[in-house]
Amino acid sequence: QVQLVESGGGSVQAGGSLRLSCVGSGLTYSSYCLGWFRQAPGKEREGVATIDKDGNTNYANAVKGRFTISQDTAKNTLYLQMNSLKPEDTAMYRCAAAPDYWCPRGGSWSVRYYVYWGQGTQVTVSS
Repeated sequence: QVQLVESGGGSVQAGGSLRLSCVGSGLTYSSYCLGWFRQAPGKEREGVATIDKDGNTNYANAVKGRFTISQDTAKNTLYLQMNSLKPEDTAMYRCAAAPDYWCPRGGSWSVRYYVYWGQGTQVTVSS
């Protein structure tokens, strides 16, 4: 049984930092590309950052220069370091895994390729 479990969310003031983690079990991260997605109330889900099995990354324009996605394949753990947080970053953040053969360089933005999803961790940024 595959599970992705996120942690690290919380409430911070604008300008603060958080590091999200996503631990996978029942799958091997090195065979997948991985992504962080978020959804705020009343808004559509959006991609935040993706990473492929070789460590190449993609970022949404809204987070470039502030967020960093990384992975430790030995620990089957995905990370999202979030710095200079803004109130508009407030959302439920979820990690997801897509089979590598569906992933372009840097990972995929297309949610239809992501077959495994975590339950999410809430990030709230106050002004």
